[in-house]
Amino acid sequence: MIQSMTGYGKSVLQLPTKKISIEVKSLNSKNLDLNTRMPSMYREKELAIRKLIASKLIRGKIDFSLYIEITGEEISTQINKTVVKQYIKQLKDLINTGEETEYLKMAIRMPDALTTEREEIDENEWSEIAAIIDSSLEKIQQYRLDEGQMMEDDFIGRVNIISSLLDAVITMDPDRIDGVRERLTKGIADIKEKVDENRFEQELVYYIEKFDITEEKVRLKNHLEYFQKALKSDDSNGKKLGFISQEMGREINTIGSKSNHAPMQKLVVQMKDELEKIKEQLLNVL
Repeated sequence: MIQSMTGYGKSVLQLPTKKISIEVKSLNSKNLDLNTRMPSMYREKELAIRKLIASKLIRGKIDFSLYIEITGEEISTQINKTVVKQYIKQLKDLINTGEETEYLKMAIRMPDALTTEREEIDENEWSEIAAIIDSSLEKIQQYRLDEGQMMEDDFIGRVNIISSLLDAVITMDPDRIDGVRERLTKGIADIKEKVDENRFEQELVYYIEKFDITEEKVRLKNHLEYFQKALKSDDSNGKKLGFISQEMGREINTIGSKSNHAPMQKLVVQMKDELEKIKEQLLNVL
């Protein structure tokens, strides 16, 4: 079953003093393009998170975000009281005409007035966070599978349309060849010249062979069957399906260039239209 590269997953963990939110979003991309956002205290875990995401999501433009909302009384930033008091004392010595609150406002903006303690990661807490990261990745994988199923249904529908148009081409082909033969015979008759019938028949066969699309019809039919089979395979992916669609396009283009028959060319245009829609969707297949 195919997967889409588009997806979204979110999980939330409520701890005693903080709420942790994990969000994972992905869009289509030729390769893995991973961007992570998280507080500095969790940066030491970034490499492990990247490896985990790469192993599960494989490809796409992926944004991973870890948010923290403090809900308890713990805060990492503290006022350096000793430093602030020294600043206030110096300000008073410099100009002793202001109010105490004015000195405090100025002092609190001075360097080192605030200190931020680097928190160490609690391993028990991290194991809970790792669990919701896994949960978010499972959600985005399920999202990708669900969207992939819708895309698969669309592909099958469009391939069936192309197959029906190909059947119409196959049905039309004998009349097209007869028409080519009649036009050539009439052309020779119009110029009112006597020709060698054997030579004319040889030239006619050679000319008609240039318009023969038997091989293209067979190959296109095989490509359509292979495309549907590949959709159901375990190793199905956007690149593989893209290669098959390119081969389908070559056969359709050749049929169009060889047809020399307006009704058949109309069918070819319809086939091209359906194939282009398939190719557009394939850009989003994992």
